[in-house]
Amino acid sequence: MLTAIVLIDADAARIPEVAQEVAELDGISEVYSVTGDIDLIALARVAQHEDLAKVVADKLGKVEGVVRTQTYIAFQAYSRHDLEQAFHIGLD
Repeated sequence: MLTAIVLIDADAARIPEVAQEVAELDGISEVYSVTGDIDLIALARVAQHEDLAKVVADKLGKVEGVVRTQTYIAFQAYSRHDLEQAFHIGLD
């Protein structure tokens, strides 16, 4: 499974519509409206790099109101659960 974080700049008049349309795309698991320099953050979860290209370039990039995207591919996930297990290694 390949996970990517996609930062989305959107037309201010269409942010809610863009968020909803992006959330409905196959390969997008979550979309968040955020504060700061960007408008939305989407999480893409796909099987292969080629699938990511289809989701971001072929689908997400063509949603009306998407102005620009920046995509970051995740290498490794860290969660609170993983960190708690790491701290308990060798303590038994």
